Amino acid sequence: MISADLGKQLESYIQQLVETGRYGSKSEVLREGVRLVQDRETRLAALDASIMRGIADADAGRTKSASDVFNRLDAKYSAMADKSEKSA
Repeated sequence: MISADLGKQLESYIQQLVETGRYGSKSEVLREGVRLVQDRETRLAALDASIMRGIADADAGRTKSASDVFNRLDAKYSAMADKSEKSA
């Protein structure tokens, strides 16, 4: 069993969530909070891994110049706009 001093402001907020029926108990509020922290940590770990892969790709020379990327995007979205105008 975990016992934690959350302070008056958080205690009051948790109590309000329970009293309004949003949650069935204080424990339910805290479990949801821990799940949200777990989800955030998982997302941050995935983001960190993605950044590290990008850095490794850049270090290995597996990159494209910004102008190449912008030109490709410009062509793609210009074609989409042309297609949209023709169908309208």
